[in-house]
Amino acid sequence: MSISYDKHDAEKAGERGGASVDVTNAANTKGGYSDVVVHDAVFGDLESGGPNFRGVTAPGAFVLMTKANFGLGVLGIPSVFHTLGLVPGIIAICGIQFIYSWCASFIGQTKLIHPEIYSLADAAFIFGGRIGRELFCAIFIIFFIFCGSGAIIGVSTALNAVSSHGACTAVFIVVAAVVGLILSSIRTLSKVSWVGWAGLVSILSAILTVTVAVGRQERPAEAPQTGPWDKGFLIIGNPTFAEAMGAINVILFSSASSPIYYGIISEMRDPRKYPKAMYPCYAFLTAVYLIIGSVVYYFCGQYVANPALGSAGLLLKKICYGLALPGLCASMTIFNHVSAKLVFVRILGGTRHLTSNTWQHWTTWLGSTTSCIIVAYIIASAIPNFGSIISLVGALFCPISAMAPMMLSWIHDNVRANPNRLTGRQRIIFAVNIIFLCFCVFFTVAGTYAAVKDIIDGNNNGGPWSCDNNSGATE
Repeated sequence: MSISYDKHDAEKAGERGGASVDVTNAANTKGGYSDVVVHDAVFGDLESGGPNFRGVTAPGAFVLMTKANFGLGVLGIPSVFHTLGLVPGIIAICGIQFIYSWCASFIGQTKLIHPEIYSLADAAFIFGGRIGRELFCAIFIIFFIFCGSGAIIGVSTALNAVSSHGACTAVFIVVAAVVGLILSSIRTLSKVSWVGWAGLVSILSAILTVTVAVGRQERPAEAPQTGPWDKGFLIIGNPTFAEAMGAINVILFSSASSPIYYGIISEMRDPRKYPKAMYPCYAFLTAVYLIIGSVVYYFCGQYVANPALGSAGLLLKKICYGLALPGLCASMTIFNHVSAKLVFVRILGGTRHLTSNTWQHWTTWLGSTTSCIIVAYIIASAIPNFGSIISLVGALFCPISAMAPMMLSWIHDNVRANPNRLTGRQRIIFAVNIIFLCFCVFFTVAGTYAAVKDIIDGNNNGGPWSCDNNSGATE
């Protein structure tokens, strides 16, 4: 069965960029394929018996988008309020979430205009040519390998917490990498989505547990347990510039997985339903970050832990990390899958091996997943501290990959294509995009300075390939 876009959709896309739309949907209602060979603008000819690269539903897309963001970032949000203060923290989260959703909205428009797009690199080719494609291909792969390394550290932290540092941290990092390789080798996002559902429930149950726990305890676990104590709750904080940018980096990282959305929309049964998944995703993320972050900070104040799951004492820390472990594994799976999938598509794109169960197909796919997880493992071992790597990734890659390319694509399809025929609405969008692009430059430069300063200052739990416990005290 195939579904093509009607004339009205094509005309709307043409108005935005002057291009026609020709995207074919190959998935039937059972998630398989008919015996008829169907051609997809990204994957080419899709035959019966091959992997279902067009099986993601709108709910499946929602959970993939949400889980790609919701996992590592939320664990650092309460510490953002401790650094910035409650009111500036709320403003910063709402502002950055608005920018992210603004930029992500352009992905659906761009896909309808350019159905051949599969990745951030393909989108960059539109506005940057071959140089743009290769540059953003490298940025995407490196970004999500770094995200995968952060997830590996998160899994190792959870294993340390649950087992009371039962083994060397370097060993736990190896275990996490092996699990990530096995799960991320699932070939299609439609099948990975069940990992996302499990991970979403896992992380949500963990953070709700720690939120309830800190509300019921008399004092935070890290606070003095006898005598007077100062919670240090701040409505408005007084951080240094580097400290403030470090907190901003955490927020930037918390919802920066929108480059993955190109691949998700490409594997959707009906890409026109992309907004139905994307907007609820950001609404959910913003609400949870504000509620969980502010409540945990209100009860813990200056004694909030980073990651936040350690804020309610040793017993609750074990329980919460145990609940969060599947979610952290899900994040690791998605990050490694999408980085490897881009390598895979770039190597086999345009050949029959991309969608056929040949030895070339399997060798390339498993080689891609293995290579990406090995690099992620090396990074996780070299920087085995959760906060430092989250801050570094947030500054170096999030603005340049999760904000700028989407706006540049819109500018190409609207301003460069029809510079003298912009409507009043398009002029406003263009002006907002220019302002947000300036924010991207500032976030990258200032945030990188803060992240590097943090690493140089030695705020790490152990050095490279360390056995030290990265989950904090166990007694």
